[in-house]
Amino acid sequence: MPLINIKIMEGRSEEKVEALMKRVTDAVSESIEAPKENVRVTVEEVPKTHWAIGGTSAKKLGR
Repeated sequence: MPLINIKIMEGRSEEKVEALMKRVTDAVSESIEAPKENVRVTVEEVPKTHWAIGGTSAKKLGR
């Protein structure tokens, strides 16, 4: 049973996250010929204050 863990910055809509999980599930299922029901996808949203780009938080960078 494949488990895919995705980390993204907070701020995307529930619909966008749902679409991401579906597309990743479809891609993994097709790539390794696994039933979609066996594919697990988790999405962790990281606060912008806890995501650094070049040593500066994404919040301070206005991302």
